Amino acid sequence: MSINKLILSSAVAFALTGCGGGDINIAPANSTSIGDTVTNVTNEGNTNTDVSCASYTLAGTVSQGSFDGTNCIYSKGFVDIDNPLTFDLAVPNIGTGVHVFEGSLVVGQNYSSDADLATAGLSEGGDGPVLTIAAGTTLAFRSADDFMVVNRGSQMRANGTATAPITLTSQTDAVFGTVGAEDVGEWGGLVINGFGVTNKCAYTGTYPAVATSDCHVASEGKADVGESHYGGDNNADNSGVLKYLIVKHTGAEVAPGNELNGIAFNAVGNGTLIENLEVYSVYDDGIEFFGGAVDITNYVAMYVRDDAIDIDEGYRGTITNALVIQSATDGNRCVESDGIGSYSSKDQATIDDFIARGLNSQATIKNLTCIISANQTGTHEEGQGLRIREAHFPTIQNAIVTASYGADELLGDTDHNWCFRLDNEGQQAAQDGDLVVASSILACQDLTKGNSLPNGTSTADWLTASGNLLYQTAESGDDPTATSNADLVILNGFYSVPVADMVVGTETIPTPVDSSIIGAVSADNDWTAGWTYGLHEGNRAQPLWFE
Repeated sequence: MSINKLILSSAVAFALTGCGGGDINIAPANSTSIGDTVTNVTNEGNTNTDVSCASYTLAGTVSQGSFDGTNCIYSKGFVDIDNPLTFDLAVPNIGTGVHVFEGSLVVGQNYSSDADLATAGLSEGGDGPVLTIAAGTTLAFRSADDFMVVNRGSQMRANGTATAPITLTSQTDAVFGTVGAEDVGEWGGLVINGFGVTNKCAYTGTYPAVATSDCHVASEGKADVGESHYGGDNNADNSGVLKYLIVKHTGAEVAPGNELNGIAFNAVGNGTLIENLEVYSVYDDGIEFFGGAVDITNYVAMYVRDDAIDIDEGYRGTITNALVIQSATDGNRCVESDGIGSYSSKDQATIDDFIARGLNSQATIKNLTCIISANQTGTHEEGQGLRIREAHFPTIQNAIVTASYGADELLGDTDHNWCFRLDNEGQQAAQDGDLVVASSILACQDLTKGNSLPNGTSTADWLTASGNLLYQTAESGDDPTATSNADLVILNGFYSVPVADMVVGTETIPTPVDSSIIGAVSADNDWTAGWTYGLHEGNRAQPLWFE
């Protein structure tokens, strides 16, 4: 495969020979390029006097973003759905300026057959182009028709820092400043396709020793020329690095049942490094896992209208420290977890076979705080906690799930916002010890939903027997701090109260598993400080609704 390398610099331009015969150009700062001719661009209105928009040279022609004095603008001729990047590209930090894309940003080409992958020279370990985004950089998109895709074999290296996070957002947000605090659907979102295991494909063997061929599952998103595919049998696949990354104001319903999320992790492998990730104001799901095994450490989801964490198709990764805050008036589930893709179309023998061979979802969630809204009429459904169904056998530890900050808004409605629901094969798995919820606290008007375990034990009794605490909140709601109800002290805002200071009725507080706290984050170890948007004063559009 020929890969034309791109290098950015503020030095004098010169040309080298690329690995496939293409040119590598280093373009000078403050310039645009037409053909092989480089012309200067002024910096009027921008305090940064050393600006160079991203550029690449292909077949002797230099393409570069146009600097308008403040921002870098990239036309559809630079990159778009039907014009993907087939070479490495670096997007530099241009100070207060924004990189604005008039179309979609697609990294690598999409292939839908083993033969095409082989012809392109792509293996299940990578080999495709790399998109590198400098710390402190903001990328913006113009409409819900525009989104980002990192195709199989390619990588996105967004290596931000606590003092210089990377932001993916809309033009209405970053350039015009007209976006509302909870506006969604301003641009499409991020899709990452990997070569990991998804039970939408057929496999031989038992996990992890599984193999497949012609595994090419169509991703949610655009069809035809915009269609992309994921899947394989390499759960160690590497799609890059996402560190201190914020994704804002995303989501779109492409078609019924086909919706763009904040980030779709499609069979992404655990060779991918993800630390300190936030999604903010999303139409559909915050992050959705379609198989794969990628791990995430430190995740914030704010104002997600559907599921903050959605698991499906055999996902096996670990999510450590997850803070979910639903909107006061909109939001569905903190966690929706399914074990088998297209579950309703499969017979019981197939489902049992998938479980026996370890192909069902088996995620681990450690230290979750889930603050549920009081809504009963959200975009998707009412605010809810954790729903485990369709042969997902997770391990959940040190969770706080609560709807206690808010009361049910519909007086007389007895179907309140609930904390926990267990369905399908999960009930047998819970009885057998293959599904674990431990050292967690649940406080809602309705604590549990779903049927009893096969032996007749209720879900609530099983949770209690497993070392969790359940607290039935008042009809009007209970602020879970000492200032409201002395019998329920678990949170101070979104911070977990120290375990020694927690109160849940007269019950003994559980001992956290491999952690000093129950919940996602504490005031004395605040990993959200300095980089997140929407949580802290000075970097948000509105106060938290429960403050």
